[in-house]
Amino acid sequence: MRFNFWVVVMVLTVIFTAGYFLLNPSYERSLEAKVYYVMGEYHQAHRLASEAFELNPYNRMASTIMTQSQTAMKFVDYIEEAKLYMGKITDIAKGDGVSDAQRARIRLMCEIMIESFEKISATVVTDKELVQEATNYRDKFKKLHDEITQ
Repeated sequence: MRFNFWVVVMVLTVIFTAGYFLLNPSYERSLEAKVYYVMGEYHQAHRLASEAFELNPYNRMASTIMTQSQTAMKFVDYIEEAKLYMGKITDIAKGDGVSDAQRARIRLMCEIMIESFEKISATVVTDKELVQEATNYRDKFKKLHDEITQ
């Protein structure tokens, strides 16, 4: 008899808790933000997590997803900027020769990208592939910087 009572209490607790999380707009947006974060849609995840956090500032899931998506967006922005700079450097290298002014410009681009990477810090849950791609670009810029400064 006691066993049945506690099973019923536990089942009801689970149902009410799940209902609260699924029907509460803040937690609903948090769960949706988590899905977007896992899919790699960091801007959408950040937007939804921010909305959820505005609705309920005690929603730790929203706060965590908001912070993690900000970090991931920094890596995405770094990678996009690195691709842009690599394209510019490739265009300079395609010319007849590289002048001293162009060398200085390339060196400056490399220094900017190396310093930009150092300002970003990954967390344990940051997408490893994203961090690895950004690290690869940073290594390319370091190598290019070393070659130009010699």
